[in-house]
Amino acid sequence: MAKKRLLATVLGERQDTPPMWIMRQAGRYLPEYRELRAKAGSFLDLCYNPDFATEVTVQPLRRFDLDAAILFSDILVIPDALGQKVRFEQGEGPVLEPLTVSDVDRLEHGGALDHLAPVLETVRRLRGVLAPEKTLIGFCGSPWTVATYMLNGRGSPDQWVARRFALEHPAAFSKLMDVLVETSIDYLVAQFQAGADVVQLFESWALNLDDAAFEAQVIEPNRRIVEGVRAKVPDAPVIGFPRGAAGNLKRYAEKTGVNALGLDYATPLSFADDFLPKTLPVQGNLDPLRLVIGGKAMEERVHEIKAAFAKRPHIFNLGHGIVPETPIEHVERLVELVKKG
Repeated sequence: MAKKRLLATVLGERQDTPPMWIMRQAGRYLPEYRELRAKAGSFLDLCYNPDFATEVTVQPLRRFDLDAAILFSDILVIPDALGQKVRFEQGEGPVLEPLTVSDVDRLEHGGALDHLAPVLETVRRLRGVLAPEKTLIGFCGSPWTVATYMLNGRGSPDQWVARRFALEHPAAFSKLMDVLVETSIDYLVAQFQAGADVVQLFESWALNLDDAAFEAQVIEPNRRIVEGVRAKVPDAPVIGFPRGAAGNLKRYAEKTGVNALGLDYATPLSFADDFLPKTLPVQGNLDPLRLVIGGKAMEERVHEIKAAFAKRPHIFNLGHGIVPETPIEHVERLVELVKKG
């Protein structure tokens, strides 16, 4: 069988040239995505249509020499599957009906996988169409990040509503997190069973928490997910991406048990050598804005990142998702720099 270089890196094998993928690599910077998106109806219709979602997932691999495809979906399919109303407004992003304390008791965990069956069908189809050397990445949003959207009704710069809810209504918040942990375990196990090689936990809002809240609301739920998935899929490979974790990164890596640690673009390159185990694979961490600008601003930083992580298993990626303004020729140049130096 052809070697899956990215999967091997997640499992701890250093490569002479880092494998790469790009967060949000299937998306609005690609004209073929925008064309298909216009045909799909709503964004959730696109996520739940296996024909369209499979096509969108493979689009970037037709253009670029990437080592992995990541399932095209969204972290908010889980609250949608739990019975909370979710919609995506043009130019505004996701909008949900904010949960109250009493709403938590009405979340419908039992039928979540049935609701997510179209997403799992997309995973099965992708396994059948991807080249054997390409890694298939599944994912879900981590419970704290998903909870912030469920409680606030949309994204926020400081997660104030969710942070306050957790302190004022600890029993209801704990129940919400339990539901999200259990649903996430079931969902990720099903992704592995459908053909995913590795999964990523997106903790997009790991910032703005004190160390006690970070332990309770980020580390412990993610640890439970990793443990729960591996109870059903032994040695399941997991990438953790706690964006904004800063000084909590080492603690997150040690306590959650993830195989590889995603670094956001604010993380100093020296952090890995100074604070992380030498054998821990890392992923990242080019600023997406440098990819937009291109030229010297991008190229010098690419070389710095590659040099900084050259002695450990490293997956080249951005330190957050690619943005719609990104020129395609800059992505082509990025891939060339990573692959050929």
